[in-house]
Amino acid sequence: MKIAVSGKGGVGKTSVAAGLVLFFKKQGKKVIAIDADPDANLAATLGFSDSERPAPVSELKKIILERTGEVGAFFKLNPKVDDIPDKYSARQDNVMLMEMGTVKKGGAGCVCPESAFLKALLSHIFLNRDEVVVVDMEAGIEHLGRGTAQSVEKFLIVVEPNNTSLDTARKIKTLAEGLGIKEISVIGNKIRSDKDKDFINKRLKDINVLGFIGMDEALLNSRGILPEDSEFIKNLAEVFNGKINGQSYQ
Repeated sequence: MKIAVSGKGGVGKTSVAAGLVLFFKKQGKKVIAIDADPDANLAATLGFSDSERPAPVSELKKIILERTGEVGAFFKLNPKVDDIPDKYSARQDNVMLMEMGTVKKGGAGCVCPESAFLKALLSHIFLNRDEVVVVDMEAGIEHLGRGTAQSVEKFLIVVEPNNTSLDTARKIKTLAEGLGIKEISVIGNKIRSDKDKDFINKRLKDINVLGFIGMDEALLNSRGILPEDSEFIKNLAEVFNGKINGQSYQ
């Protein structure tokens, strides 16, 4: 499974990504968890301490320079990246965690060695690695290139019942479709009532609403760490009719 999770900040996008990682971990699958959001919180949500977090790939300046062969404005768009996941990731059990980091660009549409390196790396992971891959994207899906996007099996947009979240979902859907992603679905989070569900369904008629996750007060009090036995993960599995890729959550 290759899954990308996106959505407006604050909707619970990282919790959904972490929930999927922990779900597959419980099934005994090897998982690559990738934090591609500049506001990186996936490590903390999965229970990695600050000292365990991997260095952001975008900060590997020397390696990026060597691999892209940057000379002035010229650099390779397909640098060698196949050794990066194993060398620059953190591990807990069968979960491999990577952080992409932030790329500072000089202007809209600017392509720089760091950006090219990250896109090549993500493409390699999606196309050539056998593990389950879960990517916590930013709303702008910055790190996805066209070739990478076509390998996404499930593109999930997390929303909550308010207009700004749903407006962002529509914009993300347009970006994803522009890259050729076909399997685009919405998950409604922080749901308190049937009115919240109706609100989302009526305003997102052109997007497949996969299901809903109720407001989890215990999660709010968990200091940001998602417990493996949480109701949130069980509810997330129920969104997929109790199964994700043929595996029941037990």
